[in-house]
Amino acid sequence: MLNTEIKEVVKQKYGEAALRVRTGKGSACCGATAGDSLSCDPITADLYDASQAAQIPQEALQASFGCGNPTALAELHPGEIVLDLGSGGGIDVLLSARRVGPTGKAYGLDMTDEMLALARENQRKAGASNVEFLKGEIEHIPLPDGSVDVIISNCVINLSSDKDRVLREAFRVLKPGGRFAVSDVVTRGEIAPNIRESVMLWIGCVAGALEDEEYRAKLQAAGFTQIEIEPTRVYRTQDAREFLRDQHIDAGALAPQVDGKFMSAFIRAIKPAGVPAQPCCGPTCCN
Repeated sequence: MLNTEIKEVVKQKYGEAALRVRTGKGSACCGATAGDSLSCDPITADLYDASQAAQIPQEALQASFGCGNPTALAELHPGEIVLDLGSGGGIDVLLSARRVGPTGKAYGLDMTDEMLALARENQRKAGASNVEFLKGEIEHIPLPDGSVDVIISNCVINLSSDKDRVLREAFRVLKPGGRFAVSDVVTRGEIAPNIRESVMLWIGCVAGALEDEEYRAKLQAAGFTQIEIEPTRVYRTQDAREFLRDQHIDAGALAPQVDGKFMSAFIRAIKPAGVPAQPCCGPTCCN
């Protein structure tokens, strides 16, 4: 399937999920489709504790598609500027805004009008004045070079069909010394081709996942250093059955093939100080 087709399917499905939350028809869990039970799969379940849930509107929690909790793992400080790539209903933006305080700012970037409307509604309910939601694609971030201290993201980069472009853009907008601190799904070992080829699984945060060492290599190619990939949840056979059951796929046959090969991970990296916004790859500066 062409990259543009994948993007349109992603936009449509996440837009539908946002509308389900706004109309009170249930939560919008990763991979949910119209007519399903709307129960969260193992990737998205139980990521935020009660104290965090109490800080934000319920609709922000219901619209979470994440595979981790980057706001709990990233070291955010008062006064910093944070950008959330693929901010959805705004849960991680609103939690980050509380941590950076009134002297800081939290941006959310999303390409889906319905999600942006939901996020801005959640911002109003939360009374967050140091938040701004931007419309755009994570492959083309609408912010200036060197304008952000920390980039977070929650199970969104794996949805992009041009991850190299996403990581180069992240590098560009970070200040020298800025931090990349995202949650994402990664793989280890060989994955069956029918999983990679399934668009519905792409929407569900699985098929687009990179192998962990490939993710590391792409970060290095974009210019990042001090790269760490820390597994936070490894999915076993039963988890795969839970996830695949609503995807029109023979979960019983496929689940054993993915046992232990998919995991949520927290991925950290640094933009080195004293480098240009884009890493130099011309003939005079790269070996």
